[in-house]
Amino acid sequence: MKPALRWIERAAWLGGLTGLTIWAGAVVVRHTGSTRELQQFARAREAPAAAAKLIHVSAPDTGLWDQKRILAWQETQKDASPPLVAVLRIPRLAIEAPVLEGTSDWALNRGVGHIEDTASPGADGNVGIAGHRDGFFRPLKDITSGDRLEIETRTGIARYQVDRVWIVDPDDVSVLDPTPSPSVTLVTCYPFYFVGSAPQRFIVRAVRTDATGLRASRQ
Repeated sequence: MKPALRWIERAAWLGGLTGLTIWAGAVVVRHTGSTRELQQFARAREAPAAAAKLIHVSAPDTGLWDQKRILAWQETQKDASPPLVAVLRIPRLAIEAPVLEGTSDWALNRGVGHIEDTASPGADGNVGIAGHRDGFFRPLKDITSGDRLEIETRTGIARYQVDRVWIVDPDDVSVLDPTPSPSVTLVTCYPFYFVGSAPQRFIVRAVRTDATGLRASRQ
């Protein structure tokens, strides 16, 4: 074979190999990109699902509620709710209440409120939660030591057991002091069926028993 023909043949082979290499690289890039996009899509689907699990709370059982409190709760349904801090559940008493940040009138009509300057729901410390005695927290009149409750946040579920129930004066804020072990303190007015402004506060203290799936943070 003449030298010129050999050079042309080699050039053709080299060009073919180069093209094949470029094609293979493009396939790999497309595959990697597609995999990454699929992973991003999966994460995008999972994120709303996780949020929906927390955001969705069943309509409350208002059988024990005062009629004015029912109307106040219904009024809050006209506005979009801010993001929930957590969901509080006490199964034996059929309590499932959305926990919102703060204790404004709107927050306590919509659900129950995380008391500011106390540990965040699910965190170590003493988590303070307030609610109306004629609304979400009226079933607390039947709570007893040993009852179980749970707090669900975006990072998991923390479970607690009621350790103590007692009554204090309204100015006794020591119930919200830090506790030796992770706890929840529920606060509502007392007596439950008092006409007018109730003169005392009903306190429930529950101590954490586990924290399955929870990545607790310290306040």
